[in-house]
Amino acid sequence: MTTLMLAAQRRVFLRRRARWAAALAIAFTASACARLAAIDSNALWKIVDLRCVPSQQATGTPGQCSEVNLDKHYAILKDIVRRSQHLLIPTDRITGIESPLLLAPGARDYWVDAWDSRTYVEKSVKRTLPDNLLGVEINSQFRRSQNQLHLHIDCMRGDVSDALASHANDVPDQWHDETFDGDRYRVMRVISLAKAGNPFRLVARNNTDMAVQTILITGAGPSAEKDGWLVVNSNLDEDKGSGMAEGLLDHACKVVDER
Repeated sequence: MTTLMLAAQRRVFLRRRARWAAALAIAFTASACARLAAIDSNALWKIVDLRCVPSQQATGTPGQCSEVNLDKHYAILKDIVRRSQHLLIPTDRITGIESPLLLAPGARDYWVDAWDSRTYVEKSVKRTLPDNLLGVEINSQFRRSQNQLHLHIDCMRGDVSDALASHANDVPDQWHDETFDGDRYRVMRVISLAKAGNPFRLVARNNTDMAVQTILITGAGPSAEKDGWLVVNSNLDEDKGSGMAEGLLDHACKVVDER
């Protein structure tokens, strides 16, 4: 065998070994992150505060995150296991939905930031989604694994989106009852997610214990700019209430393949 042939074979071997190593590294990282989240309730905060923010400050790149917006105080992190889910995580220490910081004067409208970050979901599925097939959700304090505020951004379940279509023309700012998967929810159509329309503030109007609340938003129709949004809320304190609306999202994003 000639020296040139040996050299060529060695290059092929090295390329294959590099691909195998990369694949193993990805698999290890995914499983390691899953284990870390399971045993460390501050895992998300550590990723954002110790990795993403310092990288953005030092190099102008977000590191492990998809985006770090220092001016608006949030980061976007891709769920490495699920197809398209991204998380909006404040770069300030905010434990979750129960934090009074979310209702303080001048608090950021994180729901607006999360909704505007929907492009990351669309890039993952390589398709522009109608607004009523996109959802942003937060779990209650008692139905989450992480103690840093994070909003889930992903596709809606098709059947839930179809059921919510009956609220597309609701009079704004009025609650209506709904049931999904045997759990009781209430739905309100709004024309803005900011300031008084901030879902945290809407739910807090007649709930003193925010820790038991779960909230989801989605477009009231294909164009939220024209149709408005639907705020979906439930809580653990009511009969057949839910403290976790994440099940109304579809982390496999089947609607992309079905519609």
